[in-house]
Order: sequence, then C-alpha cells, then structure tokens
Amino acid sequence: MSNSVHVYDARADHATVTAESPLAYSFQRSGMPAPGEEGRAVVSERAFLGHLILRGGAIVLDEALREVLGIGLPGRPNSLTVDADGQRSVQWLSPDEWLLIVPGDEIFGLETRLRAHLGGSHVAIVDVSAGQTLIELSGEAAHEVLMKSTVYDVDPHAFTVGKGVTTLFAKTNVILRRPDEARWELIVRRSFADYVYRWLLDAGEEYGIGVARESRHEPQ
Repeated sequence: MSNSVHVYDARADHATVTAESPLAYSFQRSGMPAPGEEGRAVVSERAFLGHLILRGGAIVLDEALREVLGIGLPGRPNSLTVDADGQRSVQWLSPDEWLLIVPGDEIFGLETRLRAHLGGSHVAIVDVSAGQTLIELSGEAAHEVLMKSTVYDVDPHAFTVGKGVTTLFAKTNVILRRPDEARWELIVRRSFADYVYRWLLDAGEEYGIGVARESRHEPQ
C-alpha cells in the first residue's frame, strides 16, 4: 500500500498571527471571576493542545505509540493512559478509536513520526486540535458541580482516577475524564465551549467558583 497522505503543520505562525483560544471571547463577555479564599471550585482552560484521533488496530497503534511517544494504549474501555509528567495522554473512545492529547508544539512532529512508523498499516490519524478545547475543573466541590450538570455517575468512588467517558453535559456532548485525584477534564467541541463555560460559572456559583488566571489565551 502506497502512503500518499500529505501532512501539514496547521498551527499558525505565532510571530505574525495572533491566536485566540475557544474561550477567549467567553472570558471577555462572561468575565473571569477570581477564585476566592472560600471558593470550592476552580475552572480553567488548557488551550492550544494537540488533539489527534487515532483509528485502527490496537496492536499496531500500541506499538507505534510506545516507540514514538513512550506510552501505550489504555488497557481497558473507558480509561486513559497518562505519561509521567501528566502532559500527554491517550484515551479509549470506542473499540477502534482513541484520543491522543499532547502539548500543541509537539503535534506536527508527532503525527509525522507516527505515520512514518506505521507505514502502510490500515489506520487513520486525524488532527482535530482546532475543533475542540480542554476545560479543567478542580476543587473540593468539583464533583458537586458535575453532579448538577451530567446524568453520569461522577461520585469519586464510582468515577475513579484514570476513567474517561463520552457523555451528556447539560445539553451537549463532552468527553469527561479524571486524570488524577485533584482534577477533572472536559473536552468540548469548539462551538459549544462558550455554552459549557457559562454553564459551569452558573452551576458553580453557590460554591464560589473562580477562573484560574494562569490559563493561556495565546500560545507561548
């Protein structure tokens, strides 16, 4: 099988083009309330990450990821694998589909190396970085905010660390995951990011929810 796929670096030249995150307008319109001393929930955006959808056979993709990235596919459905420094992850989405998230400046080189390693294997790799963003929720009341927002059981004893699911959040679909004890992550389509952000501010108001100011609005 000949490899006729052309791979392009879709990230803008930040020296000449100003990039805005999916929530940039939301922060201006809805505000960014600072977390208070008694606040029990904090929301932030991890913008400009690299998102790749991987589809194909688990064995060949697992081997390629271990060789190129040093982490393999998660071993169970509805779970994710996170690397040692917490910056790269692979999540099971369906029997032959996974979501790979890495720092944004790595995405082009990573896709290129994966394609070279996979050669003529029957796989699909799609860069969806521009189409979605990652919203982080933390704090002792984080799961209470989620309980008001989704029908999925988010009790920490049921939704354990390392779990990730596609579910309904308010009136939209999100990928909900728990990478560690302190944080929850919502991966949201770009067109619904503002809606989810405003919903979180409203649902978390009684818990004194605030927005982490260190969230990046533009690539570094």
